Amino acid sequence: MRESFWWRRGTPKHKLHYRKEVEIQELLLYFIFLINLCILTFGMVNPHMYYLNKVMSSLFLDTSVPGDERTNFKSIRSITDFWKFMEGPLLEGLYWDSWYNNKKLYNLNNSSRIYYENILLGVPRVRQLKVRNNTCKVYSSFKSLMSECYDRYTPASEDLSEFGLKQDTEWKYSTPSANYPWHWGFFGVYRNGGYIFTLSRSKSETKSKFINLRLHSWITRGTRVVFIDFSLYNANVNLFCIIRLVAEFPATGGILTSWQFYSVKLLRYVSFYDYFIASCEITFCIFLIVFTTQEAKKMKEFKSAYFKSIWNWLELLLLVLCVMAIFFNSYCNIQIFLLLGQMLKSTEKYSDFHFLAYWHIYYNNIIAITIFFAWIKILKFINFNRTMSQLSSTLSRCIKDIVGFTIMFFIIFFAYAQLGFLVFGSQVDDFSTFQNSIFAQFRIVLGDVNFAGIQQANRILGPIYFITFIFFVFFVLLNMFLAIINNTYSEVKADYSIGRRPDFELGKVITKSFNNALEKLKLKKPQEDEDKKSMKSRDLVEEAQREGFDETEIQRSEQMKKWKERLEKKYYSIEIQDDYQPVTQQEFQELFLYAVELEKELHYVSLKLNRVMKKISALQY
Repeated sequence: MRESFWWRRGTPKHKLHYRKEVEIQELLLYFIFLINLCILTFGMVNPHMYYLNKVMSSLFLDTSVPGDERTNFKSIRSITDFWKFMEGPLLEGLYWDSWYNNKKLYNLNNSSRIYYENILLGVPRVRQLKVRNNTCKVYSSFKSLMSECYDRYTPASEDLSEFGLKQDTEWKYSTPSANYPWHWGFFGVYRNGGYIFTLSRSKSETKSKFINLRLHSWITRGTRVVFIDFSLYNANVNLFCIIRLVAEFPATGGILTSWQFYSVKLLRYVSFYDYFIASCEITFCIFLIVFTTQEAKKMKEFKSAYFKSIWNWLELLLLVLCVMAIFFNSYCNIQIFLLLGQMLKSTEKYSDFHFLAYWHIYYNNIIAITIFFAWIKILKFINFNRTMSQLSSTLSRCIKDIVGFTIMFFIIFFAYAQLGFLVFGSQVDDFSTFQNSIFAQFRIVLGDVNFAGIQQANRILGPIYFITFIFFVFFVLLNMFLAIINNTYSEVKADYSIGRRPDFELGKVITKSFNNALEKLKLKKPQEDEDKKSMKSRDLVEEAQREGFDETEIQRSEQMKKWKERLEKKYYSIEIQDDYQPVTQQEFQELFLYAVELEKELHYVSLKLNRVMKKISALQY
């Protein structure tokens, strides 16, 4: 049989042995790196972060205005409600100057302790951003009715002029800092600066300030957003809580509130466990150097072929994320070292910890993404297991079909999203923007649907939209996707059942290493290894040559023997008899070639027998 008949050629033995050693070393090294990364990331997270945020949000968001239980920060809808909150729940929540029985048990040092445990750092700050008059155009027919027009907030339309009393900072515009991060709200992206005033350490002075601002109309028609910023520190759990309450005043009228509560650990190295985490950070840097060196050697060795593997791209992505994580961590530590001491000294001013928390949150996000892809890389090593290899082969084989299906799916999906946005966008919150429409449709696929709102928005198009979307997306497209996966998996499983499998299976390597260890400890009898088997095979070949068989007959016999063993293992093993599988095209080709060779062998044996019979007959006569 010619070599081209073989559908799979194995990896050379010396290369496979080298590959096993390299892969095992890489696997062990990567597991150590992953364990170190897990310790590092979980060491950054403190369960008290959630409870501190929950306590603070309950105090400033859920506390009702005295005499009006329905009004709190979440339910503010008018300027009147806003000032009620400022003079009520906010004032009471910020100033805790006595114990519950009106006794001063703490040496407060002119500082408030919220819930008796959280020190108010510096003083809170309130600032607003405004837009100028006549920043939008009024239709000519309505100019007699409206002489003023205030557009939505943009840096170009921002009001920079003095207003009101024009004597204090709250009436004069303060220039924003160039390096300060902007705030992304519901109705715009707001920069730093604006009309700013800081609160006093005295509760009575702060209340008088609020009343004065309310009476002199500090909030005007041009106001677009008001920020309330302050920071706390809890020494019991070594956590800073940076709080920002935001009230946006859209051009449509009304008020929409939002908030941010960031509990961060800015003082990183205090306890012995913190120093252990610091050692894990150093180990992380060492691993990064080692992995970078390895990938550089691979790129130098394989050149352009290096970029043809998806796992190599994942390696490069991990390296980039690790470098970014180190950069953000270094930047945060440097900024904390430079700014934290100055902020804690200026107790009479606003301490802007929001800048430090902003970069710390970014560092946490980068680390979270890094460990996500680090776990995904485990699939590269699990792929050496037969079952996982089948799954990865299924995905790689059907990737073209999935790409084609994805294009068709999103064409229909975006068409329905556009329809939902245009028909229901003005009345249903889930479809208020095109982005919300996309996520609302994903929720419909998962069973979370507001059918009553859709039907109420449009009694004709609402039910038609819902029924046709469920039919085409849920019943047709999703079942097509499952059919693609199932069909490809059946083909892959059939290929593996006739002998196709990875050259290197991790489970077999671990089992072999375990057996070798048992043999060295004399807990198990040694088995005949591959070298002895190959030596025995060579002895059989030499014996056949001495018996008078030529080399062609010996090779044909060896090939027939291999085919017979493989086909018997496939069709006559107990395992396969209980699990019927349809014969694939590859299996049929194997059987056909085996039958052809068997026919040739029978014909050859028949000719030999005829010659022997003729010789016997000649000898008799």
